Amino acid sequence: MTESTDDGTDAGSIRSRSTRARWTLVAGASLISVALGAYEISPASVTPLVRDSLGIGSSAAGLIVSVMFGTAVVASLPVGAVLDRTNSRRAVAVAVLVLFVAGVWGWTAGERGSFASVLGSRVLGGVAYVVVWNAGIDIVSEAVDGARRATAVGVFTASGPVGFAIGQSTAPLIAARFGWPAIFLAFNGLALVGLAVFWPTSRGLGRVGGDAPPSPGEFGDVLRSRAVWTVGLLGFLGYSLYLFVNSWAPSYLTDVVGLSLGVSGLLVAAFPAVGVLARVSSGLLSDRLFGGRRRPVVLASFVVAAPLVASVVATRSVVALLAVLLVAGFAVQLTLGLSFAYVRELVDPRVAATAVAFQTSVGLAGAFAAPIVGGAVIERAGYTAAFLAASALGVLGIVLAWRAPEPGG
Repeated sequence: MTESTDDGTDAGSIRSRSTRARWTLVAGASLISVALGAYEISPASVTPLVRDSLGIGSSAAGLIVSVMFGTAVVASLPVGAVLDRTNSRRAVAVAVLVLFVAGVWGWTAGERGSFASVLGSRVLGGVAYVVVWNAGIDIVSEAVDGARRATAVGVFTASGPVGFAIGQSTAPLIAARFGWPAIFLAFNGLALVGLAVFWPTSRGLGRVGGDAPPSPGEFGDVLRSRAVWTVGLLGFLGYSLYLFVNSWAPSYLTDVVGLSLGVSGLLVAAFPAVGVLARVSSGLLSDRLFGGRRRPVVLASFVVAAPLVASVVATRSVVALLAVLLVAGFAVQLTLGLSFAYVRELVDPRVAATAVAFQTSVGLAGAFAAPIVGGAVIERAGYTAAFLAASALGVLGIVLAWRAPEPGG
């Protein structure tokens, strides 16, 4: 009989890997995710070139980025169900190949000036992204023991802000040298390097658990679980706060505070940038400081973030604004880093990928909706009302986190 850990992970597969091999696996999976994150955000940095080349307006140009979020919301849960019935490791390799197809398609479509075809390539890229994200969390969680699991997942989720930073900073340089459509191909090499590191170190992981694939009833148990919905809603609120501040703080600092676009951009960049530290720290805090408990970290995340988001509209000093954005960004992203390890521990390991996919779908729904709803509130009632409404979401997060269950509780 195969020995397993308390959460169903094969204990032998964990012990057979050295610490170095486990973290090499995490690094390889993270590199693939970094490449996809850079691919996802890179058009935002060359929007004027995209708009002029394709003959489209700002909204349509923005859709080239946001369509990947929308695709992830729709595709995440079906992808998770498939991952629980197939080999997640092979799915990651297939997703990297799909990224290549999407990149070549986007590049040729951009060269032809076809907006519809560029958009189609981005939908395909969105599918590749959600496969890597869900399967990566699943395999990283499987590769380490419970005492370090949240830390490893936190490191993997930190690939998001790293990818965004690389995409935003390098896309203008790539466009100037090779033309803007080249941004769709630029990060494929990084994905291949990540796959080369990930593939040998992940051998034996990602297989379907048990003698038979999960039944429809087991999938239904995930969707009927109050605990899963609670953590999912915490992710929704966290991503809503994250995207609201990223989307509307620059405009507020320019329109109301009177800062230049350059200064406001630098200030707001601190908000997502601190996420690298926050997403790694979330697992360390949970695993080491709280003995594996997840709820205290998520609760602290919202307790700190809620008043700080509201205080943005009451702050005028550049130094104070920088401090507020740094601390608020750190606090919000504690939840974003921990929630994926949290939710998979609330369900049977056989349907863990479905739980992660659910968390991805619900969280990114908040990311998709928050900028739109925030803009509507600003148009009708102004920035103060919008930031106070965002802070109210943080208060709701406090209430939900207070009532959230611990895994195994």
